[in-house]
Amino acid sequence: MTSRRHVLALGASSLAAALLPLAAGAQASWPSRTVKIIVPYPAGGVNDVVARMLGERLRPLLGQSVVVDNRAGAGGTIGMDALVRADDGHTVAFAAISPLTLNPHIMNVQYEPLKDVQAVASVMYAPVYVLATSRFAGSLQDAIARTRAQPRKVSIASSGFGTLGHIMIEQIRRKSGADLVHVPYKGGAQLITDAAGGQFDLLVANPFAPLNNLIDQGKLRVLALTGPRRLPNLPQVATLAQLGYPEANLTSLFGFYAPASMPPDVVRRLNADINKVLAEPQVQQQLRTLDNVPSTGTPQQFAAVIQQEHAANARIVKEANIKAE
Repeated sequence: MTSRRHVLALGASSLAAALLPLAAGAQASWPSRTVKIIVPYPAGGVNDVVARMLGERLRPLLGQSVVVDNRAGAGGTIGMDALVRADDGHTVAFAAISPLTLNPHIMNVQYEPLKDVQAVASVMYAPVYVLATSRFAGSLQDAIARTRAQPRKVSIASSGFGTLGHIMIEQIRRKSGADLVHVPYKGGAQLITDAAGGQFDLLVANPFAPLNNLIDQGKLRVLALTGPRRLPNLPQVATLAQLGYPEANLTSLFGFYAPASMPPDVVRRLNADINKVLAEPQVQQQLRTLDNVPSTGTPQQFAAVIQQEHAANARIVKEANIKAE
């Protein structure tokens, strides 16, 4: 005899089986309109350049237009807040992980980084350069020595308060005792423009085409860089770890994110398409030309890295006593 429980179980199984094609259909029908990529930094910076390049490559895979929406300010948190508030199911963001792993430990943000945002796809790692403008003729060691003789006479700029570059500066300050003057910008584009004009002494920035052009022209000099080893194209430039600043030897990780409300099947679809684009030899070459290293994986793997960095930065910020300016 068939029990009532068995009948109900069969009914539930049949219902689940019936819903499977519907779920697949939901994924197949996405996207049904233009996909927006929020870049939480101004146009012209490395985030913007890479987002536009990847968006163009994603367009034929998605079968819809892809537009980039720059929402700059507050170290990327304004744009990330806009992502969290997006409810159209077609909005993602491309940025470094710092608005999720670093900024919340330094400033008040309007979102819960590990709850309101979900990881979609890791895209690339990038070293960070410490550079001198035409205003400063010495080495990084010279700059530190000068601050001991003349406190606050050497300025060092970053793309913004609460960014990875800012943390690096604080770590160098803390380790060396150098009284460097931090000059925070609201993104990389204006930072590079002012660097070309020698508006400050030093800067920290991720490599990308406009920055690399200024290096090639001799308007900027790379004094140090971050990463596990020296770069093949800059073998004479030491890493910050080699110079005695291992805590500042940090690299940037960039990726795509979605609101927590985006369905898992859509996230998986996006992850697969992004990884497909990153596997293209031309895309890999474009990223490596900018000294970026392609980095792929599942949403779960990317989320695990974000969680680890969130915990590590909480410790760094506390130890360095970094507070909102």
